[in-house]
Amino acid sequence: MRILIIEDDKRTSDYVIKGLSEAGHLAEALEDGRDALVHAMHTQYDVLVVDRMLPGLDGLSLVRTLRASGNQTPAIFLTSVGGVDDRVDGLEAGGDDYLVKPFAFSELLARVNALGRRPAVQAEKTVLRVADLELDMARRTVRRGNQKIDLQPREFTLLEVLMRNEGRVVTRTMLLERVWDFHFDPKTSVVETHISRLRAKIDKPFSIALLHTVRNTGYSIHAPF
Repeated sequence: MRILIIEDDKRTSDYVIKGLSEAGHLAEALEDGRDALVHAMHTQYDVLVVDRMLPGLDGLSLVRTLRASGNQTPAIFLTSVGGVDDRVDGLEAGGDDYLVKPFAFSELLARVNALGRRPAVQAEKTVLRVADLELDMARRTVRRGNQKIDLQPREFTLLEVLMRNEGRVVTRTMLLERVWDFHFDPKTSVVETHISRLRAKIDKPFSIALLHTVRNTGYSIHAPF
């Protein structure tokens, strides 16, 4: 399996990589949470081993952001924070397992192998629906009710990202990465401009709005409550 270790303690990461490599796995390590998030979003891994306390972005936020973006790579938290509430927080953030330091490598290996044996997540849907809004990936079409909606390629990708995260808040940073492949903030209004154009096409001609702005956070698409 290909495994990413996200750990800022080099002795720990070197120890884990050595053991995993000897067990026949391909392992690599990153120590900064923000760098690891970008890497995990754009590289296919079988398992993530994540420390909770990381520079740049903490482990809980890292896994939570991955799940919000639709990334379901199995993740095990490997951390010195081991209270019951801490374990619950880890699982609720989207973690699949939780192992407290100090740990026996044999137990970590067994848990990593177990996560790797889990059935693969079902293939992504090719037709997305939110209320009466439908996006067909294969035909590259968008309809709301009986009305066809013409979108520019970037608008189509923007809508796809939002619909794959139905009901969740998608941040501006996530949209810059997923739609424009920017791994930095260009300090422009490109996201806001495209959101406005998209809203004019999928919402304004209709009586019920589906695309919502979450103030100071991002955007969410969902059916009326």
